[in-house]
Amino acid sequence: MNPKHPQLPRPAEAGFTLVEIMVVIVIIGLLATLVVPNVIGAGDVARAQTARSNCVGFATAVKLYRTTKGSLPDSLDTLTSDEEKGKPWYIESLAKDPWDNPYELREGNGRDDWEVVSAGPDKEMGTEDDISNKAKKEN
Repeated sequence: MNPKHPQLPRPAEAGFTLVEIMVVIVIIGLLATLVVPNVIGAGDVARAQTARSNCVGFATAVKLYRTTKGSLPDSLDTLTSDEEKGKPWYIESLAKDPWDNPYELREGNGRDDWEVVSAGPDKEMGTEDDISNKAKKEN
């Protein structure tokens, strides 16, 4: 022993016990079971909301076209073309829906009977999951 530096007793080893570590893992597992299901479904909801928002935006461009030209465009592609020099187009570009399908302009029987439609998650037009600028009717 060095008289200038007396040896002090060693403190007990610092660290976590196995029980403490297991409790933390269980808590993290419980939190994950609450959070993960909510996060997984959020992507589908966001894609559907994006498609609906795009449909509403394209429908506004169709209304503007109809107001200035007096008729509906032949297709949504007509809204992006510059038909007459010096005249602005109605939308800058026609994006695809979140499922990588083109949006479609569907005409009905009357003058105001039309809608802009996305095929939806199943990627097929005319099915139950199609998304439109029109609000879904409740039964």
